[in-house]
Amino acid sequence: MALDAGDEPHFFGTDLYSPDYIRDEQSYLSLFRGAKDTKRAGDKSVFYLYSKQAAYNIKAFQSAAKIIIMLRNPVDMIYSLHSLRFYLGNESIADFQAALKAEEDRRRGLSLPAGVSVQEAWKFVYRDQAQFAEQVQRYLDTFGRENVYIIIFDDFVRDTAKAYKDTSVFLDVTPDFQLEFRTINPNRRLRSVALHHFIKRPPQSVRSLGKTITPFRLRQRWLNGLIRLNTDYEPRPPLPQGLMRQLQEEFLPEVERLSQLLGRDLTHWCQAEAY
Repeated sequence: MALDAGDEPHFFGTDLYSPDYIRDEQSYLSLFRGAKDTKRAGDKSVFYLYSKQAAYNIKAFQSAAKIIIMLRNPVDMIYSLHSLRFYLGNESIADFQAALKAEEDRRRGLSLPAGVSVQEAWKFVYRDQAQFAEQVQRYLDTFGRENVYIIIFDDFVRDTAKAYKDTSVFLDVTPDFQLEFRTINPNRRLRSVALHHFIKRPPQSVRSLGKTITPFRLRQRWLNGLIRLNTDYEPRPPLPQGLMRQLQEEFLPEVERLSQLLGRDLTHWCQAEAY
């Protein structure tokens, strides 16, 4: 079993701060109370790869852990991450190129979105999060290659059923279990940014009134319904050619290091037609 959809506790990423990350061990373990006699239980916190401490903390907690890493073209990944953060209302700079230009300021705790603490500045330095070679090396060194399974996102998209089967074999669980493979995180665009901000951060007077007259669960259903009505699902627009080429050139040395580490040539990620 894995945690419920949306649960990314980041318990082991102790060097990363976010107010919603779990730091109490009992609270973390309670997330797995439904596992019972399940052979495998998983934690899908995405920033364990970026964290400099998570690998060592996981090893100390469960030395026999199996690690699954999915890697994506770094240019695509940071563009997608920016789009997601903006949709969720965490990113205040709508233009991706402008957000990249702000990275150095943000690294120093400047130009951060309203309500974001300096401790969370790491979330908005997108390039750092795609330095995959160092991140993967840390897990290989900590757990050994035989305990780390790496999936290339391109392969996963091309043949999801095979990727699922191969992962099941790695985990030593039955590969014959039938699943429906569907897109669960398509690109989303806000119809109204102002409405989204109002939903996410309503004025105190509105928040207080809502708490007084509406039960929590009903209030959440209404808010989720408004968010769905304010969302369009559509392909992400292509990056401008100049910016794409600039980022591909920036990431080429990193992708070459990753290719050597994995024994697989991934440099097509940094060719102009790759996007």
